[in-house]
Amino acid sequence: MALSVVLSSKPGAALRCSLAPPCPPHGPLAATVVVFLNGLLLPQTSWAETIDNLRKHKHHRNLPALVTYDRYGQGDSDPDPTDDPDTPYGHDARAVVDDLHQLLTRLIADDLSMPLHGTRLLFVANSIGCPIARLYAALHPGSVAGLLFLDSMMANADFVSLFPDPDSPLFDPTTLPANASVDDLRDTIRKYRAMFHPTVPNRERLDRRNLPALLPHAHAPKLPLGPGRQEPRLTVVGHDPDEFASQGLTGSLSIPVALTNAYVNPAWQAYNSDLVQIAGCNHVEGPIIAPKCGHFIQQDDPAFVARELCGLLDRLED
Repeated sequence: MALSVVLSSKPGAALRCSLAPPCPPHGPLAATVVVFLNGLLLPQTSWAETIDNLRKHKHHRNLPALVTYDRYGQGDSDPDPTDDPDTPYGHDARAVVDDLHQLLTRLIADDLSMPLHGTRLLFVANSIGCPIARLYAALHPGSVAGLLFLDSMMANADFVSLFPDPDSPLFDPTTLPANASVDDLRDTIRKYRAMFHPTVPNRERLDRRNLPALLPHAHAPKLPLGPGRQEPRLTVVGHDPDEFASQGLTGSLSIPVALTNAYVNPAWQAYNSDLVQIAGCNHVEGPIIAPKCGHFIQQDDPAFVARELCGLLDRLED
């Protein structure tokens, strides 16, 4: 069912969300709530095919409650009324976590008739949704039982520093990959700076400038214990390097494949390899590569995401 929720601290502005109650209502997953966390570019509707596939996979089994929502300034939700109109920068990731906590507190109490502290939260997150999930777990220990990360944003990166600086006196042009020139490198850096640097504003007005300070490491901090003082289950999924490079070339940025493969893909794979360390070694899967998927894994292969979510739910049931 589709809902509009006005948070008590932000009257006059609504968050649009969707809640599917658990099925059956008193099954073993009745106290589990799966929360889907969007990236910056795709709204809550991007999870529809994943949820459809999840229902097909588990048609003979239990389903938890499912929550999707658009953050303030995203999709069908209103702009954040607390954002300063005189600057392009608005609320930060900590404010997003606070809003999410208020939203879940109200939804779970009003529509599931449970207190939030009596539920097990499982986050399915893409891109910047993954750092948001990490911050939520840190700020609300004891609440998060599982996390499925789909190509997490590199929260500690400015994305420009992934590439060598062609203006540095130490730069050696002969280290560039074959089929890539210094001009290609300069052009790629310019495009990455204009699109991905934390100082670049976005329509959501989610201020990313302090994200590297909030989460300076991929491998830390460790996830706090979840409900019942159990270690959270974690699955880390990364994009297919070849598909990501191909999409970078054919997309609007037209980034040469050689530069993506030389500088971006290795850094992202290293980040995901470190990211698995935030969970206990007996409760983590990955990093897994999503075949033929770019950064938006739920868009490129929703059936794959549904299968990984089923596996994570099975681990919680066990």
